[in-house]
Amino acid sequence: MTPLAIHVISDVVCPWCYLGRNRLAAALAQNPEVDAIVDWKSFRLDPTIPMGGIPREQYLSNKFGSVEATRPMYDQLIELGTEEGIAFRFDRITRSPNTVDAHRLIRWSAKDGKQDAVVEGLFKAYFTEGLDVGERRVLLAVAEDAGLRSQSIATRLSSEEDIAVVEAEIEHAYHIGVSGVPCFILGGRYVVTGAQPARVLADAIRTVAAEADFEPSALPN
Repeated sequence: MTPLAIHVISDVVCPWCYLGRNRLAAALAQNPEVDAIVDWKSFRLDPTIPMGGIPREQYLSNKFGSVEATRPMYDQLIELGTEEGIAFRFDRITRSPNTVDAHRLIRWSAKDGKQDAVVEGLFKAYFTEGLDVGERRVLLAVAEDAGLRSQSIATRLSSEEDIAVVEAEIEHAYHIGVSGVPCFILGGRYVVTGAQPARVLADAIRTVAAEADFEPSALPN
């Protein structure tokens, strides 16, 4: 039987995507009979952020009017995160980074079967430890913790390898109508949008996996 392809369109600075990652893991655990392959795809919540990133307070003020305006949303996320085993520490975040390099690392980690570990590592680094996931040293630490060769990753990050590929992947997500993340594409055609509860994702996975006529994925490799 052909494995069920699950494409997750996500950005590593999206707290709802962190919730979505943990809820997807729980949903897959509820469907142990389903042979699924999860592939994380690139998205940028704010494509205007420069490569060096910008101060977090400046970003929040520009987007929400003030830092204080984010309190209700953050309180909700902290509560939801606790339920999913996530320790959100928004108070530790000092920069809003450009995430192109983080997406390159996620892409490269797939070949070694380390993609989920890298994705989780990036989420934890940013949302729990308050680290700048646009910084090369942070990316290298995440890569090493996931079991990747940091020296090789350092060389690749210093080049322009796959920058155009990641940017094209992001543009393709916009082109197919993705405006919010996380977005889960099951079997190449069924879409679940948002950090849905694990039971919702589990039901969707079970339904799609029961079908035999999968179509090719709508996303580029």
